[in-house]
Amino acid sequence: METLIIGRKPVLEALRSDSPLEKICILYGTHGSALQEIEQLARRRGVPVKQLDKQRFLELSTNPNAQGVIAVAAGKEYVEVDDILSAANLRGEPPFLLILDEIEDPHNLGALIRTAECAGIHGVVLPRHHSASLSETVAKASAGASLHVPVAKVTNIATTLDELRKSGVWIVGTDADAPKFYTEVDYTGAIGIVVGNEGKGMRRLVREKCDFLVKIPMYGKIGSLNASVAGGLILFEVARNRHGGKKTGKQTGETTSS
Repeated sequence: METLIIGRKPVLEALRSDSPLEKICILYGTHGSALQEIEQLARRRGVPVKQLDKQRFLELSTNPNAQGVIAVAAGKEYVEVDDILSAANLRGEPPFLLILDEIEDPHNLGALIRTAECAGIHGVVLPRHHSASLSETVAKASAGASLHVPVAKVTNIATTLDELRKSGVWIVGTDADAPKFYTEVDYTGAIGIVVGNEGKGMRRLVREKCDFLVKIPMYGKIGSLNASVAGGLILFEVARNRHGGKKTGKQTGETTSS
């Protein structure tokens, strides 16, 4: 999980010392010369700065000495995407990856990682920006799975999908207008499942990089599923296919992506 650096002076020192930082989180509405200096140093070093509302800020830390600023330093060692592919090959298994396109809620991220681990995933891919990171909240929501599942952070998800496809991985994403139901795709080979942002779904360029788009049948009045639930359904359909399950027949009903 990540290490949190709390307070204005400690964060400034971390920036000045070139400590490896993932991002700086500032409580929305907080001001001061120290914060201005923090933002300037962060920009100079290329460290993302995020403004958080009070609820999101307190999810990171309830420490009263935070002074409206927290730096996030990675405590878990991230891997490269090639490391995930190599580990799958060493096990004699076709790679099975979960690619998360801007999942911002740490509880959703934790739930997805927990489900992915239970489904036998080889690794998870996250974007460096506009994504929840492996925080204490994520570790708790994942029931500890985030500490064990290999996670890669990449600069560009669309470019990573191109590279995975060149390596023989079929990319499957969700879309409300997809021609196939999620139960109608062969998942027995090398597979990467893409789950999009909680509100916007997959970004257009990411969607265009998918080999298949699938939809999930919806039978009630609510038009969408929580991202972690939608991802969980598809992850376990992959697991069922890969472990000898039989496909079900075509389903009917309104569908949407999450």
